[in-house]
Amino acid sequence: MAQKTEKAIADALKKLLAKRPLSKITISDIANECGINRMTFYYHYRDVYDLIKTIADEDLKGALEGNRTLADWQEGVLKLMTVVKKDKAFYTNLYHSVERDRTTDYVYDLISELLKEGVDQLPSTVRAPEADIQFIVDFYAYAFVGLLLQWVRRGMQEEPAVLVERMGKLGKGGLGRGVEAFSDRC
Repeated sequence: MAQKTEKAIADALKKLLAKRPLSKITISDIANECGINRMTFYYHYRDVYDLIKTIADEDLKGALEGNRTLADWQEGVLKLMTVVKKDKAFYTNLYHSVERDRTTDYVYDLISELLKEGVDQLPSTVRAPEADIQFIVDFYAYAFVGLLLQWVRRGMQEEPAVLVERMGKLGKGGLGRGVEAFSDRC
């Protein structure tokens, strides 16, 4: 029953976001849209940002599931972008409504976690100091975040597969090469 209510609340927010910006949506609006009272909303979520994070976690982390290696990162990013494009109204409105730092940090956390897992899978002969690995992960994560957010800002006109292919050409082996370049400092 709880999952059904949570889905109804999430669907209500998505439906409302397709019509107006987040700043014009209240908890009462969400509750009315899905036929519950405000207290039921608060039973499941602390606030609208908690709801947004839950939706994004399900959608975006779910898209990255199973694509956690350097060999298949492109497939994971493609799935992530496909999910965002499929629910374009929701994610575009979020992009324009939520604080930019909050959005950047959220997407950065998703991508950097994926990249760190990729570094951990490199051969044990390819190791660098932790500070250097973090620098490399930051470099690539922010490059991807910038491209993804720019894609959303520009209306998601470019097909995800085309953008991912272009990212792949730039990033091909780059993370591993970056770690190798810093490994002589160990």
